[in-house]
Amino acid sequence: MTVLEVKHLSKSFGGLDVLKDISFDVKMGEVIAIIGPSGSGKSTLLRCINQLEKISGGRINVCGMEMIEKYKNGKPVYASAQELRSIRLKIGLVFQNFNLFPHMSVMQNVIEAPVCVLKKNKEEAKANAVSLLKKMGLEDKADSYPCELSGGQQQRVSIARALALNPELLFFDEPTSALDPELTGEILKVIKSLAKEKMTMVIVTHEMAFAKEVADRVIFMDGGVIVEQGTPEEVFDNSRNERTRQFLHRYNNSN
Repeated sequence: MTVLEVKHLSKSFGGLDVLKDISFDVKMGEVIAIIGPSGSGKSTLLRCINQLEKISGGRINVCGMEMIEKYKNGKPVYASAQELRSIRLKIGLVFQNFNLFPHMSVMQNVIEAPVCVLKKNKEEAKANAVSLLKKMGLEDKADSYPCELSGGQQQRVSIARALALNPELLFFDEPTSALDPELTGEILKVIKSLAKEKMTMVIVTHEMAFAKEVADRVIFMDGGVIVEQGTPEEVFDNSRNERTRQFLHRYNNSN
């Protein structure tokens, strides 16, 4: 079953085309790694799918729901607010800089959305949060505040918070870029465990070894286009495109 379908997506800022004719899909239980140089459009792509940026063209379908209702005078008209909210609830997003509420405890951060957005019973939300924090190895940090945690712990709270909404699809935007190498390992371990549980994920990452190990499919972007996509073996070991080979040259030579 396809949970995400992106067709001919484009995004421009003024006269600058940041995304050009992007098409790919994601099936349930699949892990997609998106790699590429800085400025290639990876994060903008995630922001468009998560409704943090308006698209300029194309279409996005999440779990059978269309984000764009129609086109008027060549411009996309978004679906109703209610439909867009339904789409948002199917998606979880983990940012590179944690984005936790600093004035709230870890527990409050995790239960905020289930209680306020999903209108869940507070005790039910707390029970689920305890389970998620245990899964993240943070069961003893429920009453701590973000400022009392390491970067790796804050990122694990961010993942627990995203999972608390029980999304169909989880996005990671460079989840380890703000962490030192030791803490990076903590987060990659958590994501690997989610992959084993068949959580559907799209991960923008600069960790090449991790992308090769955890992804079912790798998408290489450059200059706002998908240059190449395929299995990790196809992209990393048998690249058909010269630009892909050039980008991966340093990684392949260090292994």
